[in-house]
Amino acid sequence: MNTFLQSVQNLDGEILLQIQQHLRTDMLTPFMKIVTFLGNGGWFWILCAVVLLAVPRKTGYAAVLSLIFGVIVTNLLLKNIVARPRPFAEIEALIPLIAKPTDFSFPSGHTTASFAVALVMLRMLPKKIGIPAVVLAALVAF
Repeated sequence: MNTFLQSVQNLDGEILLQIQQHLRTDMLTPFMKIVTFLGNGGWFWILCAVVLLAVPRKTGYAAVLSLIFGVIVTNLLLKNIVARPRPFAEIEALIPLIAKPTDFSFPSGHTTASFAVALVMLRMLPKKIGIPAVVLAALVAF
């Protein structure tokens, strides 16, 4: 691995350890587990896209297409090209709060699905719907 990539990975590890040490709390853990669950397999965002198919505008079709494109680019192509191991596999001090995923970690399928639909919602629906969707996508990414 070249020194630049190693530096990025070291910085990433340090950030994750700082988050674990300073932001992880017993009070927030259940909430963050729920947020993570909403991103699992993209089920929540798939459901949102299906519900949006009932909206008269083309929002549902845009959401479905963005999900399909995201899966192809992220899960089928980039994850396998980059082949980045999960951070907990590389950094022993990281303690995952959920069952350990077995696929590669980058790019994030959770994040891709979340922002694929949330940004469609932000662009095509009223802000009172779009902004909370983007906030939820950002929480899933975090």
